[in-house]
Amino acid sequence: MSAQPDLLYSEEEEALRAAVRDLLTDHCGAARVISRAESDTPHDLSLWKALADGMGLAGLLVPEERGGQGATHREAAVVLEELGRAVAPVPYLTSAVVATEALLACADGSEVLTSLASARRIGALAVPLHTAPGAPFPTVRAADGVLHGELTGIADAAAADVLLVPAADGGLYAVEADAAGVTVTGQTSLDLTRPLGRVTLDGTPGHRVGDAEPAVRRALCAGAGLLASEQLGLAEWSLTETVRYLKDRRQFNRPVGGFQAIKHRLAQLWLEVVSLRAAARNAADALAAEAVTAGDGADTAAAVAVAVAQAYAGRVAVHAAEEALQLHGGIGMTWEHPVHLYLKRAKADSIAYGTAGAHREALAELVDLRAS
Repeated sequence: MSAQPDLLYSEEEEALRAAVRDLLTDHCGAARVISRAESDTPHDLSLWKALADGMGLAGLLVPEERGGQGATHREAAVVLEELGRAVAPVPYLTSAVVATEALLACADGSEVLTSLASARRIGALAVPLHTAPGAPFPTVRAADGVLHGELTGIADAAAADVLLVPAADGGLYAVEADAAGVTVTGQTSLDLTRPLGRVTLDGTPGHRVGDAEPAVRRALCAGAGLLASEQLGLAEWSLTETVRYLKDRRQFNRPVGGFQAIKHRLAQLWLEVVSLRAAARNAADALAAEAVTAGDGADTAAAVAVAVAQAYAGRVAVHAAEEALQLHGGIGMTWEHPVHLYLKRAKADSIAYGTAGAHREALAELVDLRAS
């Protein structure tokens, strides 16, 4: 990995951003997202098909020889920034990043990986969303070729066609969501656009695709690192929309944004968002560089970059969404305004793939700065 990370966006990445933003502008308006959040089908599978199949985004992280686009984490990060800006209810992070990364670490996962890369199927890693890259994760029991057990807090489980389930025998198993003995039950989730589910397996057949430990660690590291880009998109939308609103809203016959106290709050938020952009881009660049050198995410520059990004990203995204809610005044408190979706996603993201505290502890271990 280069000693100097590249934090700038290339022309190709900016072109990708423009294409994704245009599609989301046309098909993922705030009213549509809110309507879906109120329904029994929060996932927008038509939007997912347009993104994953129509634009080929599902296979960005998959090498061309394995049926993917052969891109890097940098391009995936740009996509996630735009999905965060639109708080899009699609399983991109869980399928095209986390499940895909897990399969890339498996010797026998090529068939499932190809189906995810081509968007024929959606995948989900059956590990609780709050699990940090270095934390222990629950498993199910494997006996006589079938799986038994229950796993909770699985993000986007309801949309998945195939579940990647870690078992107590050390294996990672691919389980068809419609196989015998599989039950997926929705759980109450703060983030209505990324629902959680309880997965119950009762004598369910599964195909072992690889070893669970390295696959799950790789998947969670990439998920945490690229989650920072989604949080960046959330924060940028919150700041941009708040500034736009405060330029238009008037009080005492002058724009509210002209008051000095408001300017100070927005200036501080801008500094935080700019810093988050640097941390998120550094994590994406480090993950991309590590993939080139076939690293495994442990005790590397990528692990450090991911820990730094996630130690900072959650607080900034939540702060940006809170400021947007407060500075929008009464309209921001209504269900019809989308800011509540951003605050809920930001709060949920702040504990996804590890809390800021967990990442600070991991960072201390990685750089040998443990508390005495």
